Amino acid sequence: MNDRSDRPLNPLRLLRRPAWAEQRPTWADAKPGIIRAALNRALARPSGGWFVLAGSREVRPGAAFGRVVAGRELVAWRGDGGTLHVGPGACPHLGAALCDAPVHGGRLVCRWHGLALGAAGRPGWRTLPAHDDGVLAWVRLDDQADGEVTDAPVLGPRPPADRSLDTVATVIGRCEPEDIIANRLDPWHGAWFHPYSFAGLRVLSAPPVDCLPAEDRFLVEVMFTLGKRLGVPVHAAFTCPDPRTITMEIVDGEGTGSIVETHATPMRPGPDGRPRTAVIEAVVAHSDRRGFEHSRRVAGALRPMIGVVARRLWRDDLVYAERRHELRARP
Repeated sequence: MNDRSDRPLNPLRLLRRPAWAEQRPTWADAKPGIIRAALNRALARPSGGWFVLAGSREVRPGAAFGRVVAGRELVAWRGDGGTLHVGPGACPHLGAALCDAPVHGGRLVCRWHGLALGAAGRPGWRTLPAHDDGVLAWVRLDDQADGEVTDAPVLGPRPPADRSLDTVATVIGRCEPEDIIANRLDPWHGAWFHPYSFAGLRVLSAPPVDCLPAEDRFLVEVMFTLGKRLGVPVHAAFTCPDPRTITMEIVDGEGTGSIVETHATPMRPGPDGRPRTAVIEAVVAHSDRRGFEHSRRVAGALRPMIGVVARRLWRDDLVYAERRHELRARP
């Protein structure tokens, strides 16, 4: 690992890459069996019943936030002091949607007849376990738990919150969570499918079909491109802490410790009958360079730009994930 003393003053490098069609093909390395085995190991991990609902900042004080999770209509809001609460998304009186309910005195107030609903709930309407890790808002659905429920979700590595900058982007795909995870467990497609973002991508190690837990990661060398001529080289590791999450952590190079968490939250089928999955991606950027502190001071301006990059990547990757689901669904 590099420390501040041996890192170059300028992390940018000139891009020296062949034309897109002249890259080294990666199809022979991207063995379906390796990807399938890594996916099966991820799907077998316990989640404790936890699902990512949204980015923490999306649940704002004084306003309700609604989302369907695993077929269940939910509403989230913040009580007095900013505590996160999550409950059923339909009013227990006559079923009004609570996603646009005002919040007064820490309680949701139904727009139809003024019924106030707080964290204590009432008969026929009870809140659910919720968790706010400072970046993401989570909800626990005990009837959806694959194993024992836990007091908090399983989190992968993250840099210190007071020395990082985070943003969350969400896109919706017509596929299932496993298709999202399978996409990210194929790092070989990066430079071919996303040439505008990645160059010189090389998978340094991939977990064997039968591997020990300590070996269960993909290690990748890649250049993150900045325009057409410059890039930043890094080493990144891909791991799955739970069945609906894959984490990319920069383990060497500029921004060591930064992570990208991709969470796949099942919703409910759309009008076309196909499943819907919310891809909720958290980028937590970190650097020990002194100038990074200035980036944190203008975080409000940087977050939308980071979100644009994340959504652009997922517009392409959803083509991959949705195609995978389509092939799985065929007789």
